[in-house]
Amino acid sequence: MLWDLGTAGVTIEITGAVARLLAYFPARAGLEEAIRAALSPWPGAAVEPSAIPDVDWVARFRENFTAFEAPPFRVVPEWSDEAPGARTLVVSPGRAFGTGTHETTRLCLAALARLAAAGPLGHVLDVGAGTGLLALGALRLGAASAVATDNDPECREACRLHATLNRLPLHVVQADGARPFHSGHFDLVLANLMAPWLLERREELCARVRPGGVLVLSGLLAGDVDEVSAAYAGHGALEVHRDNEWAAIVVRT
Repeated sequence: MLWDLGTAGVTIEITGAVARLLAYFPARAGLEEAIRAALSPWPGAAVEPSAIPDVDWVARFRENFTAFEAPPFRVVPEWSDEAPGARTLVVSPGRAFGTGTHETTRLCLAALARLAAAGPLGHVLDVGAGTGLLALGALRLGAASAVATDNDPECREACRLHATLNRLPLHVVQADGARPFHSGHFDLVLANLMAPWLLERREELCARVRPGGVLVLSGLLAGDVDEVSAAYAGHGALEVHRDNEWAAIVVRT
């Protein structure tokens, strides 16, 4: 209901039998009344406005961002004094998703390492790339080429910045998913997105992988695995990997 009303994000705190949802909205007239009306089926629910502190959240996040391991890589912030290495990924934390701290990103990086250990990664497509970290990881592991696509201009800029920071030849393309590319063009397609999108674009994603290639799907909660696995089962052999409540599926076509 909160998403339908236009929230920009929700945090949830549960204390005993009480759940407190903090939902962020752009300011607009009548919002509180609309929320109260939508909550009418839950007579015990209370609604109250909450002031938002004037905080630069990106700067706050950067203050606490330190180097960490995301096997097979070590992820370091751009201001780090650490000497770069063959398994280092340099990041500039910002608003684009994919700095290596989330389980779904780590699952994809681990999948890249397993695939690279088995043979060349070839030509790689990272769909909805965010920061481009996955495509850059593929290049670090010897991919012949990598393309990062995103519709968000801020994400495309983040991809270009990270390619520069890591001194890697990443191709960045404005695109809605994988639609602009020829069928069977890529040896490996990475899609760290959300289950509804992966289900909606199944044929599109699978068509871009050459026969004998690999598709890595992530952004999945554990509860999404069965539905997504069933949708992709006819496209190849599936492997499921988990990290806490998150999962990734590797499809070998």
